[in-house]
Amino acid sequence: MKKISKKKKILIVCDSSKSLLDFRGKLIEKLQEKNQVYVFTPIIKDTAIRNQLNKMNVIVKESNLDGSNVSVFSDLQFIISLRKQIRQIRPDIFFPYTLKPVIYGTILAKNSGVNCIVPMITGLGYNFTKGNRTNKLVANFTKLLLKISLKSDPRLSLVLQNRDDAQDLLDLKIINATQNVHVVNGSGVDLTHYAYAEPNINSVTFLMIARLINAKGVKEYFEAATKIKSKYPNVKFQLVGDYDRNIDSISEELYCQIIKGDIIEYVGFVNDVRPLINKASVVVLPSYYREGVPRALLESMAMGRAVITCDSPGCRETVNSDPNKSNGFLIPIKDSYALASKMEYFILNREEIIDYGKKSLVFAKEKFDVNLINKDMMKIMELDY
Repeated sequence: MKKISKKKKILIVCDSSKSLLDFRGKLIEKLQEKNQVYVFTPIIKDTAIRNQLNKMNVIVKESNLDGSNVSVFSDLQFIISLRKQIRQIRPDIFFPYTLKPVIYGTILAKNSGVNCIVPMITGLGYNFTKGNRTNKLVANFTKLLLKISLKSDPRLSLVLQNRDDAQDLLDLKIINATQNVHVVNGSGVDLTHYAYAEPNINSVTFLMIARLINAKGVKEYFEAATKIKSKYPNVKFQLVGDYDRNIDSISEELYCQIIKGDIIEYVGFVNDVRPLINKASVVVLPSYYREGVPRALLESMAMGRAVITCDSPGCRETVNSDPNKSNGFLIPIKDSYALASKMEYFILNREEIIDYGKKSLVFAKEKFDVNLINKDMMKIMELDY
């Protein structure tokens, strides 16, 4: 007689409701097939997200967490409410991602007797970015909390998205070499949703998709675009992303220069980047922010776009190191001259835009297919795929 496996209760905790579907949608879908998924998320303001989660039969619980806000009172409220949810749900598997859910959630899950704890760090962020303007006391306290949270435990399987993060956590003695640590290739990309489209090489357009913060390289993109525009006035530049008040937001002066539209066409925030990637020739991300693996680059690669990005943690993962399979260029951080030079290469060698783009798609299929990532994640959670 065939043994009937019991449905497991899986609790996912995040700091952004939008990320649930954008970054974890396919994983949640797969987990929900044979289990019951619960999500503890900041208040869902987008009806479409709520409707989709309901359609998937995911049980939604909401918090008042603000992942970017530094507030002891707010964090304490979150800790109390999360402890309550863990005690009520009694999950078989606890899966928090991003720093605050990982730090607080992992400690609470250990103390509440959860048997399988799988925290995922999707990039180390400001506290680990060199030269950031984060309060050093806050950064050091965050690292201490992370060390306490990730202390070795047989129930704990830590998931990271690039090897640089793993090495840094080892070097800082936040984790040790004997711990159960897994490195997966980012969040993956749905290759059926982001379909290949041959880039336009007759009219060259560069596209950057990022929040308007310094560490994403917005200033370097603007400077490089200014250099190129003076020499090739017909080349176009677009910038997609939110401009919000943040500890690392670009200056108001730079923002005003951008929205003038003389150099860059600023599109702002969009829900669906596919039409913009479709019109772009090459996608650029000169980021030195501590990325996991930048989603914008994965989406662009899936649509067959060459990439120019920085030789920095997370970003370097997206450029194939095999020179015969190269899908783009890595440049030094904060170097607008190097960025302009690689842009000019594609302007002068337009057929290469198509060739590099095709290699991007191959690389995305081999390494970043969301189904491959999700298979790894379910194995880590000791679930059947």
